[in-house]
Amino acid sequence: MSENAKTARWFTQRLPAWRDIAGRLANLERGASAEPEDLLAAVRSYPEIARDLAVAQRSSPQGQVTRYLERVYLDLHRTIFRRPGDLKHEIPMVFLRDAPAVARTLRVHIAWIAALFVICAAAGAWLVATYPELVSLFASEQMIDHVMRGELWTDGLLNILPSSILSVQIFANNIMVALFTLCLGAAYGLGTVYIIGVNGLMLGGVFAFTAQYRLAGRLFAFVCAHGFVELSAIIVAGAIGASLGEALARPGPLTRGAAFQQATARGAKLMLVLVVFLVGSGLLEGFVSPDSAYPLAARLTIGLAYFALFVFVLSGGADKVLTRNSAQRSKGAALLVRAVFNRDSKREESRLKTAPTI
Repeated sequence: MSENAKTARWFTQRLPAWRDIAGRLANLERGASAEPEDLLAAVRSYPEIARDLAVAQRSSPQGQVTRYLERVYLDLHRTIFRRPGDLKHEIPMVFLRDAPAVARTLRVHIAWIAALFVICAAAGAWLVATYPELVSLFASEQMIDHVMRGELWTDGLLNILPSSILSVQIFANNIMVALFTLCLGAAYGLGTVYIIGVNGLMLGGVFAFTAQYRLAGRLFAFVCAHGFVELSAIIVAGAIGASLGEALARPGPLTRGAAFQQATARGAKLMLVLVVFLVGSGLLEGFVSPDSAYPLAARLTIGLAYFALFVFVLSGGADKVLTRNSAQRSKGAALLVRAVFNRDSKREESRLKTAPTI
């Protein structure tokens, strides 16, 4: 029997085992818990798959069987050596370390997305101030009618919906906008640029239109409690979307698929923090912004304090504070141990000095 025939026969004999372990791996990846026999089979098959892969690479380095075994071996390695999940530990770490690390990585993207938003807002304000009829591009007829009557479309929101329902609608909409901005980054970043640009034009155009009727101050009073963090979160989501587009356009040493997957996994951690802050912004917009009981000073204080918390978390300030406190506690414990040791040493020296000699 020729060597090729022996190899083909060996592949045929081993194929059921490969399919079996691939099926067990799929069960392990899908399920929240795993069956003991699946786990034991995965561990036992690890050296066998490594041996089979070595044989396949020697016989057919570029063959389909070799590529198939490479995928099975990589999935098996990842499943066996993956660190066990611990949500109680992982979620706080996302806020303390992971998200700030991603934000630092994306600081250039955040800067130019923010610059794009500001430029578009200024352009929208100039367009409406110069050509007032263009406001119909940025505002609905109902909003325009309210402003022309000397009112804001936000007046009387609490008479229409209670704050709880209003808040849920607002933060759900904000989260959808942020996710939409992020996902459109898959179109090589062009979709993200479009969404950020349109939102900037709308903001600048609406403020310019309300300024013509001397309502811009009231509009600012409405948005200042929630708007700083809300707009910042949208801009950061846009930066994540831009990073997805860059991963596709400039993958570097990785393949496009691997670079995109890496950027997606990195951005998901930061997006989790953004969603939490957008929920908070929605609550503020539902409970504080439409309530006339809150004066401008209180709204501005709340908005700036919430924005400071947003920056504090994304800059890694919380992790620095906890690390410093932990270091101080460790130093204090060391000093306490040293003091106790010195005290006991002095007592022992004193006892030896006063003890009678024999």
